Amino acid sequence: MASLQDIRRRITSVKNTRKITKALELVAGARLRRAQTRIEEMRDYADRMQELMIGTARAASSFRNLALMQRRDVSRVAFLLVTGDRGLAGPFNGQVLRRAFELERKERAEGHEIVWTVVGRKGASTLRFRRYEVAAQWAGFVDRPEYGDAQGIAHQLAEMYTNGDVDRVVLIYNRFESALVQRVTISDLLPIPEDVLQESEDADMSEREKAIRGDFIYEPEPEEILQRLLPVYLETEIYRALLESAASFLAGQMTAMRNASKNAGELIDSLTLQMNRARQAQITQEILEIVAGADALTQ
Repeated sequence: MASLQDIRRRITSVKNTRKITKALELVAGARLRRAQTRIEEMRDYADRMQELMIGTARAASSFRNLALMQRRDVSRVAFLLVTGDRGLAGPFNGQVLRRAFELERKERAEGHEIVWTVVGRKGASTLRFRRYEVAAQWAGFVDRPEYGDAQGIAHQLAEMYTNGDVDRVVLIYNRFESALVQRVTISDLLPIPEDVLQESEDADMSEREKAIRGDFIYEPEPEEILQRLLPVYLETEIYRALLESAASFLAGQMTAMRNASKNAGELIDSLTLQMNRARQAQITQEILEIVAGADALTQ
């Protein structure tokens, strides 16, 4: 049985740990509110971007021959994993990597070669630990991504695709739904899916959407405008994934630290009870020794 001094030291250690986890929980909660605001604003921007592309595609005679939309036989598939630079966020990093490895097995069964690209130090370190070759890595901005970060990623992926280094690019990231729910999402980045340029037939159109469907005179030609819009759309999708992942990381960290603080409190209560029992046993033992000594003196 641990001594009274050892139990006190452990209680002090757990209390210090709880202070850290509580502080991390509060910081993550405050930053999460700002991240949610950025996501909501970005989602509106992405929707308007898609509406603009739909209107331009309707005016174009053909858009399937554009560089970022050209289909070809798939032999090499690039995975873009969005993970964190740090841990302490529950299953945030692990669930993205698990889904990526599941998808890898499926693609390899179809005879496809996998090219790994990753955002975040955690994902890159895991891949290298498993002896995978990482073709491209980005880090240092995962917690607070900027649009310029997405531009750099999009430019390199587009270059890999147009040069024929890869035939398809798949994005894997955590989509933020709420502070308690973050779902792993898999979507095709390149070639840009054709349904991006198609509107739903049964969707209710707003006044803005009706205006976009109107007739316009395009200068330059719609095909050239769409050629310029497609890279911007790619950057927008990557930026949205970065923002979703950043919010998911903060939500995962807040939840994990809250659970850690709760567990620390329960452990402190258990150790306090154990300390009180040990102290009571020590006092009882001292009383017995005093009584035994008194009896020895009277005999």
